Amino acid sequence: MTPRSLEPPFRDEEPPPQRERRSVQGPGAKDPRDPERLYVITGGTEGAERATLDLVTLIVARADPPPAAPPEQSAVLRMCRTPLSTAEISAYLNLPFSVVTVLLGELLAAELVQSRAPVIRGAVADRSLLEAVMHGLQKL
Repeated sequence: MTPRSLEPPFRDEEPPPQRERRSVQGPGAKDPRDPERLYVITGGTEGAERATLDLVTLIVARADPPPAAPPEQSAVLRMCRTPLSTAEISAYLNLPFSVVTVLLGELLAAELVQSRAPVIRGAVADRSLLEAVMHGLQKL
């Protein structure tokens, strides 16, 4: 029996060719994070009127998208029929958070959406509630 070589057989060879990632939008399409596109989406605003939103602010649509609304705003209004955080909206639209805050600021100014702070649960339960639960369990 001849001893096997412990080195991998591809050590001196070239690595296998890597496939390029296909674009979701097809050949010749622009990158969705193209700075020019983001500038157009935000209308070139500098953010002076930007609403104070953070990543966990919940957004709820108050109306259906108007026919003249840009596609991104229409998408936000359709998405937010149930409450969504601004982070989720940013992820679903594949847009930076700063661009989403500008879009949401415009929708808030037009009163098409409503923003709410998330519901924060108390960190510690009430002692009397815990005692009542404990006594109830003991009676079982």
